[in-house]
Amino acid sequence: MMLPNPSAPTALEILARPDGATIAYHRLSGKSEDGRPGIIFLSGFASDMTGTKATALEDFCRARGQAFVRFDYSGHGQSSGAFRDGTIGRWTADALAVIDAVATGPQILVGSSMGGWIMLLAALARRERIAGLVGIAAAPDFTEDLMWEALAPGDRETLAREGAVVQPSDYADYPHTITRALIEDGRTRLLLRGPIDLTCPVRLLHGMRDADVPWQTSLRLSDQLASDDVRILLIKDGDHRLSRPQDLQRLFAAVTELSDGHAPLSSNAVSPAR
Repeated sequence: MMLPNPSAPTALEILARPDGATIAYHRLSGKSEDGRPGIIFLSGFASDMTGTKATALEDFCRARGQAFVRFDYSGHGQSSGAFRDGTIGRWTADALAVIDAVATGPQILVGSSMGGWIMLLAALARRERIAGLVGIAAAPDFTEDLMWEALAPGDRETLAREGAVVQPSDYADYPHTITRALIEDGRTRLLLRGPIDLTCPVRLLHGMRDADVPWQTSLRLSDQLASDDVRILLIKDGDHRLSRPQDLQRLFAAVTELSDGHAPLSSNAVSPAR
């Protein structure tokens, strides 16, 4: 499978929310007659829709004639709002707004890092629309298991007292602000503590040299998913980004597999109690 040749980007569009907020997105129309689901890319914490994986996946879908959407959460990229006001719940609501108002028909959600958590929450809320999930270093529960657990006692005290704490970032020239609202909201949306009632096909890609999200997180996620059609690809020399050409090829292969062999959405009904 060859990497697609980059082409002219799709036009920037704006989705207005009822509260006056706006979500910036790019949408690629597909061939309606081929029956393949559309693809929606969900980016990571403090990342936006201009990243390597998002734009490469758009070019890949364009070459296949497949519908594709990438967007910015509130407080990210070209969407409105302040980053520090964001929470997992707010960003999941943004994803649901895109699924409802921008995309049509069945969808495969591709979630990178934090986007892997949001894709799961969105799939639980719109299971009748979801044909499959692809996680790239998926990070469900990261606000608790990674952020909170890594905070020094003094930073926890600052967070409780002032409502926010500033932390350095390995992926930006500026530090990230972690808010008490982000941590507390995340605690109401934790998924890895019990069964996740999704039965659609799931593919999980994770680098074993990921310094941000342990690859064992994908194993935990697989254990909790109700679906029997879950496959994990561990890349021994892969890092957190998984944006090298060979990593993109793996992503394209996972998307192709789920797209070309997707089952009728009726099979994604609520699973029996376990």
